[in-house]
Amino acid sequence: MSFQYIAIEGPIGVGKTSLAERLATRLDAALVLEEADNPFLADFYAGRAGAALQAQLFYLLSRHRQQLTLRQGDLFAQATISDYVFDRDKIFAYLNLDDNELFIYQRLYDLLVRDVPPPDLVVYLQAPTDVLIRRLRDRSREQESPEPPPKADYLRELNEAYQHFFFHYAATPLLVVETSQVDLSASDAAVDDLLRQIRTMNRGTRYYVPRT
Repeated sequence: MSFQYIAIEGPIGVGKTSLAERLATRLDAALVLEEADNPFLADFYAGRAGAALQAQLFYLLSRHRQQLTLRQGDLFAQATISDYVFDRDKIFAYLNLDDNELFIYQRLYDLLVRDVPPPDLVVYLQAPTDVLIRRLRDRSREQESPEPPPKADYLRELNEAYQHFFFHYAATPLLVVETSQVDLSASDAAVDDLLRQIRTMNRGTRYYVPRT
C-alpha cells in the first residue's frame, strides 16, 4: 500500500464511517473517527439564531484538536484510515454561515489549517440525494439517535456542495466512488475491489463504479 494516510469523505448518509471501519480492519490500520457529538447541532437543525456559527466553530475546533493529537502521536507508524478530511469543514461553513459569520470563521480556519497533516489519498463517496435520504431513514429505524436527521432540502444542498468541492479538488490524489448501487458496508467483494483500486492509484483523480 503506497498510501499511509487515507481519508474517506462524502455527504451525510453515504456510508463513509462504515467503510473507514472496514478498510481499517482489512489493512490492520489505525482508525480515526470524527467526534460526532456537537451540543449545538440540534439547535442548528431547529433553526435557532446563532446556532450555525456555534455548531461550526465547535466542529472546527474539535477536528483541529483531534488532528493535533494525531500529529503529535505516531500517526504514520502504520497505515491510518480516517472518516473525514479537515477541508470538509469549509463545505459546511460556506453552506451554513452568513457573510459576517464566514469572516470570523475564515480567520480562525486559516490559523488552524496550518497544523493539519494532509492525507495521502482521499476517497470521495458519491450518491444521489434520494439515496442518501433513504439510507438515513433506514439507519434511523435501525438505531436510535439523539440528534434529528437533516431535512431533505438541506441534504440536497449539502450534496451539491460536496460535488462542487470535489470537482475542483486537487490537493491530493482523489478516488471518486459512485455508491448508489452498492453497500460498501456489507459487501466483501465490493471492498476487495475497492482495495484493488486504491492499490493501483497514482496522482490525479480516478472515477470508479464498484461491481454490483
